[in-house]
Amino acid sequence: MELVMDRQDDATPWTSPEAIVSSTSNDRDDIEVAEQEGTGMGALRGRSHFGNLGAVRCKPSRPDAPPTLSKSCTDKLTLTQATSILSSLPSLLISPQNAYIHTLILPHSQLVPSAISRAFSRSGRLQNLSTETSSQWTGGYAFHGFQVQGTQREFASSRRMVRGAEKAVPSNMSAVWTPGWQETLIGGVLQGRKQFDVRGASLVCKMGLWRAAVNVAALVGVPLLVETMGKRSYRDVKEAELLAARRRVKEDVRREGLPGWVKNTGDDEFDLESI
Repeated sequence: MELVMDRQDDATPWTSPEAIVSSTSNDRDDIEVAEQEGTGMGALRGRSHFGNLGAVRCKPSRPDAPPTLSKSCTDKLTLTQATSILSSLPSLLISPQNAYIHTLILPHSQLVPSAISRAFSRSGRLQNLSTETSSQWTGGYAFHGFQVQGTQREFASSRRMVRGAEKAVPSNMSAVWTPGWQETLIGGVLQGRKQFDVRGASLVCKMGLWRAAVNVAALVGVPLLVETMGKRSYRDVKEAELLAARRRVKEDVRREGLPGWVKNTGDDEFDLESI
């Protein structure tokens, strides 16, 4: 947020009522936007009210784009210090114990020590996350705060490498490559497919990962794992007993460290027969 402030002609914090994503909404298609009443609860939209530091923020930042409950990269990285870099399904197959970030590298031009401390450390907004709480976590979970170091090297396509009259424009195309398969996505949809066509989903979408996890579980042959992966819906899998330890970690961090986190629900009722 300090970097955003520096780019403003007038960096004076906004004084108008702050639009927040309310935690009263349970449907991602019905996100309620309300006025913050001084409680500090709720998630701010993108870069809005950039002077409000330490708040959980939702993507995207463009005011003309549809609102979502997807959290900012900073908020997601903060949470990984407790949950590891594994998402729910991979954590059923791989222990999170050694899957934590050790070091985060940022260009010196974008590194603000006070912001780093505020965003990630237990002396910042995680100061209320007690060691007593984290010591009770099971399943290989623990709090692993990562180091943040700077580098003089700049990414060749960063905005700071743009010269003269050139303009850096983000691309809506991406490529996924593995030794076994490759795919090209345009706007998050497989090339050649229409927007919102379920057949245009990437193999690394939630359903694709679930299907891959089911195949691995079948090869492993652990009955409880096979049973969990074979639940009726994606939501049922996420709420399975095998993921209870992970759910507790997330709940503890959100309650004691990231209280403005609005839970993303309403998009998990699909099953493996949807395509």
